[in-house]
Amino acid sequence: MTPERFHTLVAAYGADARRWPPHERNDALEWARTHRAEADAALDEAFRLDGWLACNRIAPPTHELVEQIVAGAPVSVATAKHHRYWWSGAAFAGVGLAGALAGALTMSLLMPGGAAPAPHDSSYLSTSFGESGADWSESSTNPASDWSDE
Repeated sequence: MTPERFHTLVAAYGADARRWPPHERNDALEWARTHRAEADAALDEAFRLDGWLACNRIAPPTHELVEQIVAGAPVSVATAKHHRYWWSGAAFAGVGLAGALAGALTMSLLMPGGAAPAPHDSSYLSTSFGESGADWSESSTNPASDWSDE
């Protein structure tokens, strides 16, 4: 602890060592014990300033002052904000409802209203010649022999 740092601590935090930063408190107290005359001069000056600052109190406001402030306040600022938020919420809900109704109407107009679609048949299993690949094994072992007869 240097003398400059001790004077800076006392000037910034006052004469009460409990207000000094904890990580510097022990070093500052040790410096004050070893340099008693210089520390006492700095602490006396800080103690007088601390006492003067402690005496400076602000009186609580009187009842009349509180009533005057309340009377001069703008009327229902919170109520106006509440109404504004209510209308914006109602508008948001209305737009959402209108979108849902428009979507339902569009889908009902675009969807066919007749019978349910037929289930998918297995036409992809047959060839373009009308036979499936499984039929080749029944007719002969060599499919090219069938074509040679014609």
